[in-house]
This record gives sequence, structure tokens and C-alpha cells, in this order.
Amino acid sequence: SMRHPMTRTTNRSEYELPGPPAPRRPFARYEPTPYRIVNLMLTLAEVGPEDVLYDLGSGDGRIPITAATEFGAHAVGIEIDAKRVALARTNAVKAGVSERVTFIQQDLFEADFSAASIVTLYLLPRLNQLLRPRLLCELRPGTRIVSHTHSMGNWRPRRTRQIVDGLGWCHRVYLWTVGDSGRASMPRSSGRKSK
Repeated sequence: SMRHPMTRTTNRSEYELPGPPAPRRPFARYEPTPYRIVNLMLTLAEVGPEDVLYDLGSGDGRIPITAATEFGAHAVGIEIDAKRVALARTNAVKAGVSERVTFIQQDLFEADFSAASIVTLYLLPRLNQLLRPRLLCELRPGTRIVSHTHSMGNWRPRRTRQIVDGLGWCHRVYLWTVGDSGRASMPRSSGRKSK
């Protein structure tokens, strides 16, 4: 049976708010990004050895590991599922990049990704929207944000690329850059000139 948000009690007060919410579960089912798309995302973001890439919802670790092996970057994967974190760590050791790649078991909404120069995403549209305020507030100007498949609502991407996989599915990759004002590339408001 469903509990009413306000539960009548007899001891402390007439009404009592329910306790803390249950721990947040993974929002999206696990669907790994195909390696062709991983390479497209990293190429579009112009990943290099000076970059620190954060992958939010890192799964088996393929994006951070590829950023390290193919592009020389340091990378951090944030993943809520402990089994996938363990798998990603094993994959990083096998790839010989465990000193350049770190995997953290954590809810991406509680993670600190402010050190990123690049953030990669393959989440649901609603999650991208929920992340927008943090991305704008916490990332430094010049940070690149790359998303596989889903946009950021009315944020205007700097670049968009498409690729058709072997099954005929069209994959879209979006790139935004946090601007000098600390805002991502967004539609200009009417009547205002941008500097």
C-alpha cells in the first residue's frame, strides 16, 4: 500500500514528514556507446593529452579508457553500479591505462566534475536537462560537453555530427563549449547583441 506523504502519528506531533528518500537508482538502462561513436565523440571534442575528461554514467569504462589510450588524456568515470565500476577498473588495467584513468562509484548528481576540461554524456534527455544548471555553474569557461544521441534542450550546439552504424541506426553527437561568460552556447536572446 502507498504511504501518504503526511503520516498521522500519535507520539511527537500530529503530522510527521516521511523519512529521507530511498537511495537513487540508475536512471537509464545500461546501453554502451559503440566504439565508432566513442571515437567520434572524442574527435569532435578534440581531446588531447592536456585534457581531463569526465564521463558521467561511464558503464564499462570505454569512453575514459579510449580517451587515455587513443588521445593521451587523463579521465574519470562516474558510475553508480558497483559491478560496472569493477569491470571498468579491470578494463583499464588490461588496457594499461590504470594510472591515467580513475573510476568512481557515485551518483552523477552528487559527483564533483568541476576539474573537467571535457564532460561526456550518454544519458536520457531528462537527465541532460537536470544536469544543465550544474554544468553551467560548475564547469570552467572553455570546457567541452559532448553528448551521444540526446541534446540539451534549447542549448545551441557548437557542432553536431551524425554517423550511421552497421544496423542502419543514425547516431547523433552534440558538442557545446562553456563560453567566456560561464554559459554554454545557447540561442541568443532577442534584442541583445552578443559581445
